[in-house]
Amino acid sequence: MGEKRDTYKYHFKIGNLKVHCGITYNLNVRENQHKNSGRYSVYKDKRYYWKNGHIVQIGSITTRKSAMDWERENNCNANWN
Repeated sequence: MGEKRDTYKYHFKIGNLKVHCGITYNLNVRENQHKNSGRYSVYKDKRYYWKNGHIVQIGSITTRKSAMDWERENNCNANWN
């Protein structure tokens, strides 16, 4: 039997602007964590507050290892300042 598929890949967006990407076991919990983080992103001299954001699932639920590979390939950790 293969590895358990229990991990989601996602983009966190404010409107159509992608401000973060990552992986999680629970999309709803992670979205609320981002919304309540107090963070904002600056794009073209305008602040985009994460409280107004939403998660978009990328692909299907997958294994943790595959999701971590995707996270590295997409430089998701580079989004954190």
